[in-house]
Amino acid sequence: MNDTADVQLPLLPRSVAIYMHDLSSGGVERLTLTLADEFSRFGIRTTLLLHARRGDFLDQVPEGVEVVAFGTWREIADLPPLMSFLRRARPDVLLSSLNHNNIIAVWARLLARVPTRVVVSVHNTLSEEVAALGGWKYRAMPTLYRRFLPLADSVVAVSQGVAEDLSKVARVQLGRISVIHNPILHRNFDALAAEPVPHRWLQPGAPRPVFVSVGRLVEQKDFSTLLRAFSLYRRAHPGRLVVLGRGPLLEQLQAEAAQLGIQDDVDFAGFSPNPLPYLHAADLFVLSSRYEGFGNVLVEALGCGTPVLSTDCPHGPREILEDGAHGRLVPVGDAAALAAGMEQRGAGPWTPETLRARARAFSSDVIARRYIEIFAEAGGTA
Repeated sequence: MNDTADVQLPLLPRSVAIYMHDLSSGGVERLTLTLADEFSRFGIRTTLLLHARRGDFLDQVPEGVEVVAFGTWREIADLPPLMSFLRRARPDVLLSSLNHNNIIAVWARLLARVPTRVVVSVHNTLSEEVAALGGWKYRAMPTLYRRFLPLADSVVAVSQGVAEDLSKVARVQLGRISVIHNPILHRNFDALAAEPVPHRWLQPGAPRPVFVSVGRLVEQKDFSTLLRAFSLYRRAHPGRLVVLGRGPLLEQLQAEAAQLGIQDDVDFAGFSPNPLPYLHAADLFVLSSRYEGFGNVLVEALGCGTPVLSTDCPHGPREILEDGAHGRLVPVGDAAALAAGMEQRGAGPWTPETLRARARAFSSDVIARRYIEIFAEAGGTA
């Protein structure tokens, strides 16, 4: 990826603190570490503020980035130690991510009475989360956002669809929301993608094709529809399916695969800290989600030059694939359409080179500069 060491940007903040829940195995956590690394390489003193010091990515914190963990019993209890940090360290910018962290960040700056600028980022479709996750903590989010997001200096959404949904559901003026896509292609991307793939089905000479999907085993990702689609595909064609990720639906999905008679050709391979070799070796990457805020793994697959098949879910895939110019889009929950897409695989107007070219729009240095511009616009400068 491009080197940012010699890039000159006006009004760089001296320090940025990034507040989030933990470093679990999720897309937000991975991209946050990428941003922290880019900020540090720009010479910005960067601190990760965590509710809890835990997660698969703890050992991947970039060199030079400090980690402060509050270790409180629940997120609302982060408020006093976050206020204390702001008063003591006085970072130029506090960047928060995920819903409840965003509200706490706004409250902390307000109560600490410090000049730190608060930039909140929204990574998922608020209306879909409220409907899917239910509990009172999520049902309260539209009201909390409506009341307190105006007190943030800037609001960032990771896709245009997320921005429009946030504006509609939380009544935040669309003009106040900046769209900044996620930073996916980092400087180590090509080297990580070139690492040997550990799965036996993806070795040279192994039977093909092999489809790969990546995501937490939760309802949002709709792996049930993917299994039904693969079952339809397998009626007439050979093939195998590798699913990377873990989550509460593992046993249910394994039982569904057995009921469909495809258990011998489906492998739930668990979490991988580096999924890129799987994507690089796959014949097709498949995303079956019901909704996404963005769809990081789609860009990762494009960056590997691998053809992609995705549901046309709200709200990231259509933006990433530019209305299907760089991959195939099918209706949400339509197993037959997914199966047809698997049959077509790489057939389309794209090549590995054009797919990689599209992915470069989401290079980490490009996205980091956009955040730095937002910090400057918010007044978070030296």
